Amino acid sequence: MDKDLVFLQRSLEQIKYTQDEMEYWSARELMGLLGYQRWESFSEVIKKAMVASKLLDIKLKEHFRETTKMIIIGRGAKRLVDDYYLSRYACYVVAQNGDVTKEPIAVAQAYFAVQTRRQEVEDLALVETARLEAREKLKETEGKIERVVYKRGIRLPVEFATFKNKHIRGLYGGLRTNDLKKIRGIPKKRALADFDSHVELKAKDLALAMTTHNIVGKDIQGKNRLEREVEDNSIATRDALLGRGIVPESLPPQEDIKKVEKRRRKSLPFNTQASLLEDI
Repeated sequence: MDKDLVFLQRSLEQIKYTQDEMEYWSARELMGLLGYQRWESFSEVIKKAMVASKLLDIKLKEHFRETTKMIIIGRGAKRLVDDYYLSRYACYVVAQNGDVTKEPIAVAQAYFAVQTRRQEVEDLALVETARLEAREKLKETEGKIERVVYKRGIRLPVEFATFKNKHIRGLYGGLRTNDLKKIRGIPKKRALADFDSHVELKAKDLALAMTTHNIVGKDIQGKNRLEREVEDNSIATRDALLGRGIVPESLPPQEDIKKVEKRRRKSLPFNTQASLLEDI
């Protein structure tokens, strides 16, 4: 099996296409490697794979792209035939739906199972990294706006609490920090942002960055004006999200970012300084 896996891997690499960093294979070129000689038989396997994928709510057009291919037949004549461009995931599902009595299918099932799992792990790592970086960026922005508003009239803890709730209520359609924690099952003493999705973290960062920019640029002074500015910018950010079909308060809570940090600590160093606005 090991030798067969090595042979299959090399063969797959030889017939693989890459466009815009996306890998795909021609079904016509793949079928021979999987032990199929007739397109009619192999196309039925592809159709079964597509049905299985559709049941899992997989977007078929992203993994099974119908196309045509020019082939050479007898005496140099050419003919246009049906074909599919298959993603790595599609190849995996095709192998899973293939004839298990064919030895190449059994080998392909093992190979694509490993490769698909590896891709899932890599994709998860990218998502986690983006979320961790966005969380750290938000902490920096929070720290900056704290210093800015402190100089302009917001100094007491209760005043900071009111300021940050203006931000949250503007972004989440009137809901307060404690409301969201209750809805999402987040402990009262934990920061709401530690359970935010990547898009929420970026939205909060944008709203606060715009607020800082305007406060400094317009020299806004006084608690009421500062609160109004952060609320207005948060509402504007919310409107942008709603315009793209994203309802902030309807987004599900994500894995505790401290658990993600712990899992990634050996490879990713992060600043863990606390912020007065850390509940945001």
